Amino acid sequence: MKFIHRIATLPIKPGSRDYYLHWAESWTKARGHQSPERTQEYFDALGRSAHLADWQYRQAVDAARVLACDVLTIAWASSFDWRGLSDQSRSLEPDHRTVARESIRVRANLPPSPTPTPEQVVDADSELKRLTDSLRRTIRIKNMAMATEETYVHWNCRFIRFCFQRLGQSPEVAGPPAITAYLDFLALECNVAPTTQKQALNAMAFLMKNVLGIEEFTLDHLTPARGQRRPPVVMTREEVRAVLAHLEAPWKLAAQLMYGSGLRLMEAMRLRVKDLDFGQGTITIHDGKGGKHRVVTLPRALEEQLKQHLSRLREKHLQDLAVAAGDVHMPEALLRKWPNASREWCWQYIFASATLCPHPRTGRIARHHLHESSMQRQLKDAVRKAGIPKRATCHTMRHSFATHLLESGTDIRTVQSLMGHASVETTMIYLHVMKRPGAGGPSPLDLS
Repeated sequence: MKFIHRIATLPIKPGSRDYYLHWAESWTKARGHQSPERTQEYFDALGRSAHLADWQYRQAVDAARVLACDVLTIAWASSFDWRGLSDQSRSLEPDHRTVARESIRVRANLPPSPTPTPEQVVDADSELKRLTDSLRRTIRIKNMAMATEETYVHWNCRFIRFCFQRLGQSPEVAGPPAITAYLDFLALECNVAPTTQKQALNAMAFLMKNVLGIEEFTLDHLTPARGQRRPPVVMTREEVRAVLAHLEAPWKLAAQLMYGSGLRLMEAMRLRVKDLDFGQGTITIHDGKGGKHRVVTLPRALEEQLKQHLSRLREKHLQDLAVAAGDVHMPEALLRKWPNASREWCWQYIFASATLCPHPRTGRIARHHLHESSMQRQLKDAVRKAGIPKRATCHTMRHSFATHLLESGTDIRTVQSLMGHASVETTMIYLHVMKRPGAGGPSPLDLS
């Protein structure tokens, strides 16, 4: 009765209260109230259900939290990471960059559409779809990164709508002068940053050259966006340690890898067991930014933690296999080549989701990696709890990795290779934020 009265005071829809009661009774019957280990075992088993949606899993976690913390007032419940457990269950959206290449299908070898005249262009939506499909097809043929495809499609959709709404004609008819008009619009009316304007320019130039067939053109009287490129946000070693101290597993281990090996957020989330080589002390990054592969250092300080994490993960995987739920999502081409590989240990994600997830196109039920937005939220909360007044994100860990290596005397070419930068000029930006004479020199007020 106390539980019913408690959930009645919370902002929970009346229709959901019976489900909260069901989850609370289920958790109690599984003896989850006895220990955090029992609770973890209950939710591990719950996550193996192929018919359980991610929001239902989070609802069950919330019901157990309310019962344990507010009604039963169990001692260990107040320090249990309920939020982290809930965050581990978020499924990937159909347009998520990990699965978008398979879920957003693009037809190949379509006959070229004739260039429409202004009289023929009467439906802006159909023209937008035609150009977007052509853009995606061109990007796929060039084997460009999925993140680049998302960015280029986003900006060109805005550009095409601008042409129809503001200029009254299609991009093909308006031509390159429409790019100048849109960039002026971004700079003068939208007040975008210079990097944003440059990103839009690259996207529209790709559309003109590779989709519309306008190979050479010049842009005159371009209004540059105001402002300069911001220097990267970097934390000190003490600040990094303070942030890590406020993270729980598995988020802490993911953040340690981002800082200790210079990984991007999605590179860390997509790591599989086979990518770790303890004998060589390396991590292999497959299909990083720009579709590149590279090898980075596996921190010795994390070897024992990683082995313990993999041991727990392997035990969970064996339990999944026992109930026919041990599959992991894999690219379709590899799945056709190696049909049984999705159940093998080496292909499992190191940071696996707590729940199973259907593929957005095929409907195949399997386990995917943690959602990157959950990692971002966990790190943001850790930065706030550590009291660090910096705009620190997951990418700040990567910035700190490069800066601290340069401060320790590591050659800039080595740092460039570890970061996966195509040009050393990209790596040189960290020279401006590292502690060195001129940037970290004494102040005249400190001189006697």
